[in-house]
Amino acid sequence: MAALDEAVRIARTQRRWHESPVEPAQRRLAWIVALLLHGLFALLAWYAMRPVTPPPPPVVPEEIMQVRLISATPAVHAPPPPLALPALPPPAPPPRRHPEPPAKNALVVQAPPAPRLFDAHGQPLLPATASTAPTPGYVQRMPQGDTQVMQHDSPVKYRGTRFEKDWGHGENAVDSALQKLVDKTTVKKTIRLPGGIRIHCAVSLAMLAGGCGGDPPPPPSAKDGDERLNMAPSRSLDGHAHVPQPPGVDACIAMYRAGKPLAYGCPVDTPDRAVDAELRERAAKGAEHP
Repeated sequence: MAALDEAVRIARTQRRWHESPVEPAQRRLAWIVALLLHGLFALLAWYAMRPVTPPPPPVVPEEIMQVRLISATPAVHAPPPPLALPALPPPAPPPRRHPEPPAKNALVVQAPPAPRLFDAHGQPLLPATASTAPTPGYVQRMPQGDTQVMQHDSPVKYRGTRFEKDWGHGENAVDSALQKLVDKTTVKKTIRLPGGIRIHCAVSLAMLAGGCGGDPPPPPSAKDGDERLNMAPSRSLDGHAHVPQPPGVDACIAMYRAGKPLAYGCPVDTPDRAVDAELRERAAKGAEHP
């Protein structure tokens, strides 16, 4: 058994290291296949790694010259002026109608006069004062009953004492003392400058403050000479108020020339009327003394 095992072992060892013979044709085919595969792999690698060239941007024309041929418009000639027609004779004036006298015992109706808004001097014509006041369309009714029902007064009435003069209304002792201290420690001085200008200065030692100021501005002047800034005289409800008669135009012109304020009722254009009157007077004097 030992010899048999040794023989088997030797046979196996020889079979392992024995190389099978290879045909030259098979070896040549293997080399060709290997070269083809290497070439294919190289071609794929080159195709995958080649740089990609971006497509060129589209060319946008920046300056384009466009030439358009426009057909000429034929000249339009103005139509000839129309022929002047001969002047027609003026129409005959309509016949004037003479008013016929009304028949005897006929009913005569007189038309109302045309309304006038201004008189001969240009003043507006105001309606006459009504004799009685018109009846109002709505009369306000006063509340009925007790009108003091919502007033809640204190039943205890206050009566002042003899110490009332020593206490100010709405003030306490501290405020009164501080106010008296400020008044006593305040020094006032008025500085007079040329031209009637006065400067009033005051310094308070208790408040450590001071200041100066001028006179207050004068009140506005009265506008008695301007009619447009004055209200019309009031009219009483009973209709018996006295309405003053406006002065005449000559009187208003005399007031204007004298430099006096115009009375109520003078026209607003009194200065213009005064100039017109002066021009008329000069023209009349020139006609008298050529």
